[in-house]
Amino acid sequence: MAFKEVFKRVEKKYIINEAQFAALAPDVAEYMCGDSYGESTIYNIYFDTPSHTLIRSSIDKPVYKEKLRLRCYGTPTDDSTAFIEIKKKYKGVVYKRRISLPYREAMDFTCSGKIPPSRSDSQIAHEIAWLLSFYNGIAPAMILSYDRIAFFGKDDPNLRITFDKNILFRDYDLDLSLGAYGREVLPVGTRLMEIKIPDAMPVWLAQRLSEQSIFPTSFSKYGSAYIDIMNKTGDSESEKEEITNA
Repeated sequence: MAFKEVFKRVEKKYIINEAQFAALAPDVAEYMCGDSYGESTIYNIYFDTPSHTLIRSSIDKPVYKEKLRLRCYGTPTDDSTAFIEIKKKYKGVVYKRRISLPYREAMDFTCSGKIPPSRSDSQIAHEIAWLLSFYNGIAPAMILSYDRIAFFGKDDPNLRITFDKNILFRDYDLDLSLGAYGREVLPVGTRLMEIKIPDAMPVWLAQRLSEQSIFPTSFSKYGSAYIDIMNKTGDSESEKEEITNA
């Protein structure tokens, strides 16, 4: 199976309740198809420096920001497919570049900075290695997992909608093979909906969002989880608010 390695799109985020999710379901079924993963649990390791440079750099809402993460679909074993992803945002447009490796090999790469022989010719692998060397002390910092349903447009496969619930995080036991557990990011009974579009939103979708009073919001899973950690360490309220909108 071939995996797409390069993405460019605009991503809009919405916090919705179960009633709004149910109201959207008939239109999603009419205009979209479920992706190949179906309902799945997604596991991510976010990498950061000891002083959390990457998430803190988002506080100032710069024109450009970036994240590095490792992602698996389902609880991985050593040989499961994993994706190492550089996710960048510039002037509101998201750019994602990724490579796939077996999970244990991907962890070895991200923790050592040494490109595996199987990816020595990959430009993206060299970009990842450069990022690992640029940020001093970068290492696994947080695990985020969530249950996701994903869809793509019947007329435009580049249109994607995802619905995430049971968003859990932890900053310990930083091994995805241990499974999904930790503290909740969202209140019970809510989901994070993300609409990913290359250009303009289709009319049918804009109309349904308006009818259900669903409006975009600034939300970062990693940032919200980091706020929870700060709550336990007594960091300032003003910084917490800034990170929420990062």
